[in-house]
Amino acid sequence: MLCLIPALGCQLVFGVWLPHDIKRHQDYVAAVPCAADATAKDGEDCLRTVSFTVERATNNPGMRSGGYKVTLSGTPFWNGVVEFGDPDPVLETLRPGDRVTGTVWRGDVVTVGKGRLRQSTSEAPRDEPQMTVAIGTFLGLLAVMGLGFGAVRMARPLDYEPFTWRPYGKPLLALMMITCAAVGLPAVWLDIPSWVVPAVAVPVVVFTARLLHRSRRPNGASAPAV
Repeated sequence: MLCLIPALGCQLVFGVWLPHDIKRHQDYVAAVPCAADATAKDGEDCLRTVSFTVERATNNPGMRSGGYKVTLSGTPFWNGVVEFGDPDPVLETLRPGDRVTGTVWRGDVVTVGKGRLRQSTSEAPRDEPQMTVAIGTFLGLLAVMGLGFGAVRMARPLDYEPFTWRPYGKPLLALMMITCAAVGLPAVWLDIPSWVVPAVAVPVVVFTARLLHRSRRPNGASAPAV
């Protein structure tokens, strides 16, 4: 029964989260500038260019979260804190009182510009599905592991070793987490297609799981399929 939780999570990642992010990025790419005579309003689908005043800028890489952010003011709808993933090229140049240009889409400030420099904010849709796919792949593998362990328990209630949390389940869980992250992160950095993540992670996990199973099964026991 417990394996249904990661199975549901996997379905939500691939059936809801990933399609939503892909559609949002497509809508953002297809968005056009707002008409010059159109009345500004919150949540509009067009791209509106707005002038802001910098109230405060934070450039602190040592903070666990919120280390890169700026507080903007001077507009009717979009004043507030905007966060970034890194300090350059714009955030590191900002000081209180600076005038900047922001691009607003669907109520979010998606870019901030100063002079000729532009920087995307954390709210800007990105075509980076690789880590989302990595999370879904991990949840899918976790569901399969739970299903396998449960099936062995039901089929062999008195002889289910080594299909227990120790010594097999714990290292197998760590293996799945490390493998999915180790494939997903470089895929984002190198802009590798997202389908490569499960195509690499699943065989690696299956192969290594078989090696772990062989090394941990009781002596003389037959090797059940993994």
